[in-house]
Amino acid sequence: MFGGGGGGLNPRKMEQMMQQMGIDVDDIEAEEVIIRTEEYDLVFGDPEVTKMDARGQETYQIIGSPEEVEAGSTGGDTDDAGSAIPDDDVELVATRADVSEDEARGALEDNDGDLAAAISDLE
Repeated sequence: MFGGGGGGLNPRKMEQMMQQMGIDVDDIEAEEVIIRTEEYDLVFGDPEVTKMDARGQETYQIIGSPEEVEAGSTGGDTDDAGSAIPDDDVELVATRADVSEDEARGALEDNDGDLAAAISDLE
């Protein structure tokens, strides 16, 4: 019906057509991609990532099989914005409740950063 055989366009021909339409395609050498949701994280280990730029509109395509893990359990080099407890708060709770800074940090994390509730739990 449409030329039979291969079932798709030649990748080189597809790339030429995309360039003619003003779409730039680049492969990204990614080691890992993490998609965070409130309930879970999707972790793509060794994914194939392609970035398409169509006149300033960037689109990323991820190919791979993700592993679903508990939300926030993938860690990373930086704290999540919502879970960072300021050191000053930790010191204040540790001093007021007469406990170690580790215990104070744990109480603050358990109480979503609420100083009064953390101190109350430790006393």
